[in-house]
This record gives sequence, structure tokens and C-alpha cells, in this order.
Amino acid sequence: MAGQQPGAGPRPRHPPDHGTLTRSSAGRALCRSPRTSRWARTSSFSNPELVNLYGCTIGDECKIATFVEIQRGVVLGRRVKVEAFAFIPTGVTLEDGVFIGPHVCFTNDRYPAAVDASGELLGTSGSGDWEVGQTVVEAGASIGANATIVPGVRIGARAMVGAGSVVTKDVPPGALVVGNPARVLRERP
Repeated sequence: MAGQQPGAGPRPRHPPDHGTLTRSSAGRALCRSPRTSRWARTSSFSNPELVNLYGCTIGDECKIATFVEIQRGVVLGRRVKVEAFAFIPTGVTLEDGVFIGPHVCFTNDRYPAAVDASGELLGTSGSGDWEVGQTVVEAGASIGANATIVPGVRIGARAMVGAGSVVTKDVPPGALVVGNPARVLRERP
């Protein structure tokens, strides 16, 4: 294989340096490592060396593209597909069969700031100066390319978020939403 040392063998089919895999009672594969990410052996990563997983749980048969970051505490259900350059921070849950388009950005801080009124840096470990907003994307929903999802919203089952939309409020199940801010256009096709 090009770019490898002779005798190095094939590249791993799971993200590198994530420890050993064991099977959980729920049927998900568990990974023991400093990052403590868990993923199912049946999930695939288009280029494992270019995916950042930090303490997340990934269900069976998921497909994760290149340059995706999934942070601590995120849960992906079964058969979730995440396209390139998506950012999924702490506080996000993606239920079964969800599609996340390229460059989708979830946020988890409704009022982000770098420093407080006295100029002290916010967000230092254990500082407790901000709350993680929880976001849920229900089963079968689809989020188009370059959409931004603010924290604290629920995107209903089988809903569709149009490309480039900014979701600031809950999306009803089965709805198609578009725009900035995202508004219901009609039922999902």
C-alpha cells in the first residue's frame, strides 16, 4: 500500500489509538482508551486517521466520513450517516437512521463568550461558567449541508432541515424547514 512502511500491514478499519474493543450487553462495541469512545464493529469510517472521536457512543452500522469531530457524551443511534466536516459537540443525541450532511455544525452554548466581565477566561476545566445545551435529532431526520443547529432544540422524527438553514426552534416531526431562521415550508417530501 502506498505511503506505508514495508511489512507494516494493512491500515486499521477503525479509528487509530482508540484502545481495544469489547462487546457490551446492549450489542454496542465498547472502546477502552483515554478518549473512552465506543463504537460498533459494524460501523465504518471512510478514513479512520482523519476522524476525531472523544468519549462518544456510536451505534451499529453507522457511516462516518472524513474530517468529522464527535465530542464527549454524544450518542449516535443505529445506521446514522455523518458526512465530511460535520461538528457534533457534547450535548447532542442522534437517534436511529439520522442523516447529517457535510459541514453541518451543531452548537452547545447558547451564549458563547471567551471571557467574563472581569476579563477572566471562560470554559476552563471545571469552571462551571456555562451550561451545555441538549439537542436531540429524532429517528429518520435529515439535516442538509452547512446547516447550523443551536442548542436546546429537538428535530422531530423524519423531519428535514434544508441546506444552509439555521435551526433556532424545535422542528415538528415530518416537516421540511428552510431559511435563517429555519421555518416550516411544508411536509417533508
